[in-house]
Amino acid sequence: MPPQAATDLDFLAANVHARRSRMAEGDRLRGLLRLRTVPDLSRALHPGREPAVAAADLERRLIRDLALELADLAASVGGAGGALLEWVGARFRVENLKVLARGFAGGLGPETVRPHLVALDGPLPDPAPFVQAADVDAFIALLPEGALRDGAARGAALYGRHPRSFALEAGLDAAYLRELLARAGAAPDREHVLRPVAQEVDGYQMMLAARGRFVFGLEAADLEPFAVRPSTLAPLLTAEDLETLARAAVGRAIDRMPTGEGGAVVPAEMEALAWDRFARVANWTFRRSHMGLGAVVAYAAIRRVELANLIRIAEGIRLGVAPETLRDRLVPREAG
Repeated sequence: MPPQAATDLDFLAANVHARRSRMAEGDRLRGLLRLRTVPDLSRALHPGREPAVAAADLERRLIRDLALELADLAASVGGAGGALLEWVGARFRVENLKVLARGFAGGLGPETVRPHLVALDGPLPDPAPFVQAADVDAFIALLPEGALRDGAARGAALYGRHPRSFALEAGLDAAYLRELLARAGAAPDREHVLRPVAQEVDGYQMMLAARGRFVFGLEAADLEPFAVRPSTLAPLLTAEDLETLARAAVGRAIDRMPTGEGGAVVPAEMEALAWDRFARVANWTFRRSHMGLGAVVAYAAIRRVELANLIRIAEGIRLGVAPETLRDRLVPREAG
């Protein structure tokens, strides 16, 4: 690594350690649970800014703030490290495209879809051409050229047989994660950088199999085009039930078996456990890499966990959920 690049990375790693100290974690996060209005939550998170009144507005602000922060971090590092960080931030573009896919598959109007999109580094995409596309091929043709369009195209055949957004969303997620894995493999501090990235891949593949097989009733062959790591997806696709699938995922996508609701393993609990492990791996990487690129990638992962928790709190306030109930829904959860 050139000396200047090393200096820039040292500065950036030190910077994210300082940013970490200001995050809503631990006691500060628990303190936010006591707030009972969205404006109060907004003021606590963004002192000096005009408070958001509606939960949806606060959530969009939180997402946009993180997207812009990640873009700023990526611009601070050149080469393979910068390319990786740029793609980490692309996750939010993928989420907007998945919203458009849901609108298209559900036959929703542009005005129904628009509030669910988030303005990132520019104006909102116009949902009208996407949700009004004549067919799935026309929808895919509207996506930006490159990995994400190619990924969605992998879902076109399945969409033709099962016209749900699941096929397009899985294609987008898989394409994003394949590229993320490739960029992580080419980046410096590879040993640490790959840990949170591989964890995200493992969580995705577990939920692809769980929802694809046991929620949507698809066959293993339907889901194989959406593999990111085919060798680790294969045993999940052949599981005879969710309990067997979860058992195969322990130690890779989740840390422990789900406790089950009424004795039954359910996808929602599996996903919660995947978030728990993602948070644990990100925190481990942040400590072990310390001043390397791995610390920056881990910080981005920890910020995503923080974002998920803050959105849960905002939604809980909107719905009048009791603080003690909300606490049990935050990441990481206590072992049950």
